[in-house]
Amino acid sequence: MTDSGIRFSAIARTPAQIRVLDAALDLISEHGVSGTSLQMIADAMGVTKAAVYRQFKSKDDIVIALTERELGRLEDALEAAEAETSAPRARDMLLHQVIDEAVERRRHVATLQFDPVIIKFLANHEPFQAFIARLYAVLIGDAGQQARLPAAMLSGAIAVGVMHPLVSDIDDDTLRRELLRYTRRLIDLPD
Repeated sequence: MTDSGIRFSAIARTPAQIRVLDAALDLISEHGVSGTSLQMIADAMGVTKAAVYRQFKSKDDIVIALTERELGRLEDALEAAEAETSAPRARDMLLHQVIDEAVERRRHVATLQFDPVIIKFLANHEPFQAFIARLYAVLIGDAGQQARLPAAMLSGAIAVGVMHPLVSDIDDDTLRRELLRYTRRLIDLPD
């Protein structure tokens, strides 16, 4: 559970909202948040812009819902890692899940990590900040000021590692294995 009491994975979405989020994620991954309009989302879905507005009041709401949905994919792993009594085992468990999700969602990772609009939204979104602090408290061992650089390096290494053009032809299993090997070194886990 996040510090705010919200479980991202428990946020109920209607089938219509899920369709909006899926269409938005594909478009945002291709064009960025600034380059994606509600009309583009509606067109991709084959509905009117008013139909999109019935599901979400604004593009900002869509961006936050997308982020919450993606974070929800990591909640169970984070809670299991937080319950683990061995810090190295907890780090390894969570690192596996983070990398699995990044590899599985590699087409969308760059947008979710580096889009300036998303970064701006999330900088002020308290549930996101609380979740990220918990995540890096497990992975880095410290959620305080000193952990920001190692956390940024780890996050960047994973995000760039899955989406960089140099690795576009590497199969998922190899990419997963190699990312795990290199990121373990960043957080002092044995290979």
